[in-house]
Amino acid sequence: MDAGITFSGVDYSVQGKSVLQGVTLSMTAARIGILGRNGSGKTTLLRLAAGLLPPTAGSVQVAGVDPAKDRRAMLRAVGILFQNPDHQIIFPTVEEELAFGLRQMGLPAAVARGRVLAMLEAEGRSHWAGATVAALSQGQKQWLCLMAILLMKPATLLLDEPFAALDLPTQARLSRRLAALPQRLITISHSPESVASCDQIVWIEGGRVQMCGAPETVLPAFRAEMARLGEVDADTDLAG
Repeated sequence: MDAGITFSGVDYSVQGKSVLQGVTLSMTAARIGILGRNGSGKTTLLRLAAGLLPPTAGSVQVAGVDPAKDRRAMLRAVGILFQNPDHQIIFPTVEEELAFGLRQMGLPAAVARGRVLAMLEAEGRSHWAGATVAALSQGQKQWLCLMAILLMKPATLLLDEPFAALDLPTQARLSRRLAALPQRLITISHSPESVASCDQIVWIEGGRVQMCGAPETVLPAFRAEMARLGEVDADTDLAG
């Protein structure tokens, strides 16, 4: 494994609204779960790690590199899989979508195409090559996005609620595929069950790190707090 991802005193605000405050983290384990309620700042944390957002304050380092300042280096360092593949796919055909990242890395078109076809064959999906993305199911689109990321061979995969929009059989297939990967996996979720097998759990609450540690320490505390919140009328205030 590489040096991992570190956050040092990271704040992030948008339009004057604070989303993350004072986040200091070192994520080096092979399997990491980012746990928290909806709106806690989990997805923002992943976007900062991928270099898609720069921090308002503090610093983010991925294998010693600032991800927001060196996007090309990040192509091999991290790949991000969003909850909704429609927010990630930009090309009309499977082959074009898969080749895009490789072309960004500077590979000639013929070399990129060769790697795309080899990936599709290895995944048992050679017949997808000329298909339009619109012909794919939601689960197939998610698999397409995963293949596009794996083609770039990043050291770390950032997974933003990857199973949320999938039916149970598709969840099982994707879960098996992810579990077999050698890369570091950082998975965000609001469900403790989905990250129970991780080596390290980071609990984000209100834009801050509430706890960070082994699942047997963090998960019982998270469940207890969620149960407490469920007993009180805590959702009456308007979000704005």
